Amino acid sequence: IGAIGKVKGSPLSWVIVLATVLISLLLVILFVFVVPKFKKFQDLIDRINLVSREGLSGLSTIRAFANEKEEEKKFDKANSDLTKNGLFVGRAMSILMPTLTLLMNSISILIIWAGSKYVDTFEMQVGDLIAFISYTMQIVTAFLMISMVAAFMPRSIVSMKRISEIFNLKKSILEKDKVKNVKDASTIVFKNVSFKYPGAKEYILKDINFTAHKGETIAFIGSTGSGKSTVVNLLPRLYDITEGSITINGVDIRDMSIKGLRNLISYVPQKGKLFKGTILSNLSFGQKKKDMNKINEAIKVSQSKEFISKDKDGINREISEGGSNVSGGQRQRLSIARALAKDASVFVFDDSFSALDFKTDAALRKALKKITSDKIVFVVAQRISSIMNADKIIVLEEGKVVGEGVHSELLKKCSIYKEIASSQLGGDL
Repeated sequence: IGAIGKVKGSPLSWVIVLATVLISLLLVILFVFVVPKFKKFQDLIDRINLVSREGLSGLSTIRAFANEKEEEKKFDKANSDLTKNGLFVGRAMSILMPTLTLLMNSISILIIWAGSKYVDTFEMQVGDLIAFISYTMQIVTAFLMISMVAAFMPRSIVSMKRISEIFNLKKSILEKDKVKNVKDASTIVFKNVSFKYPGAKEYILKDINFTAHKGETIAFIGSTGSGKSTVVNLLPRLYDITEGSITINGVDIRDMSIKGLRNLISYVPQKGKLFKGTILSNLSFGQKKKDMNKINEAIKVSQSKEFISKDKDGINREISEGGSNVSGGQRQRLSIARALAKDASVFVFDDSFSALDFKTDAALRKALKKITSDKIVFVVAQRISSIMNADKIIVLEEGKVVGEGVHSELLKKCSIYKEIASSQLGGDL
């Protein structure tokens, strides 16, 4: 800006205007051709990351189906597309700097050539010409720096938009300004509960009604896709109900703070997820303050003591990301132990016993009954043997309750339950 002020009014000012126009034209051309490629570049990076992640996480499946060549082709395609795009962007940016350098040197020659005439006619002093060249180089260098910034702007803009999409995403689970607190759950009521996913036309659950009291075990069973897991996922507000209400001690869960609600609940998902660290750090994950007595009791009840004690590091054994260095059954038992170590009044087991053998399953349920006598327990199961002794069994079919009662009652009055029991237990029921 200072240099422009100095050269203003000079007979050679037209050179500055010409240089500015040429540089601006170069940057416009760059933006028109390179910006779309920069956007595509980010998408292609996503693509190659997705293909790599899928290939690595599904390695055993790929090997089992002898499909390595197909996965290699898929990676080669993603890699080739990224390479072509990257080469185009790289070449376009590599042309920019030599072109600008050539432009600067050409402007210097033009100034000397045009300026020499003005010096020859005594319209300009030699010192003024040298000063003009210096100011012009300052101006062109400033435009050069702007062009360098401009070169990085397309990719920055694309990245900024992608980050903004995350920051601008609105929460689907909202908390009210004034919330109610419940310290201990003694009664949970599902009243006319219906649920469908946002934007979906069909209901996943329709008119679910039941009551759970302290000390009771409520079990859910039904065919695949009947909505068993969805029911228990509504309780900690992993999803919000579409219609009806869920109350704890008479308080609607939507009137409670999300943290307060989830502090009441200890949850074991279908797929046991362990975090990188040690067994101890995983088991104390849900505790506000580390309580070794509760952890040791949880280890015992979950039938994890045997395999933990066999390891030389014991409870300090290292766990890899996702629990990849323990078996499916061990991972599931540790997930159960983590839930039991938390001081909660409601326990939710979402098909959490499926990876256990019958002997371990029976021993775990027997031990679990003792420590949950003053808790509310929800169990989603596929195996009849896991829920036969539940205080209430709810049979779901296509999102609706088709049977409710204890094992012996349901065998008599619920044909779907009897069919499931017959297929698993055999014999004349």
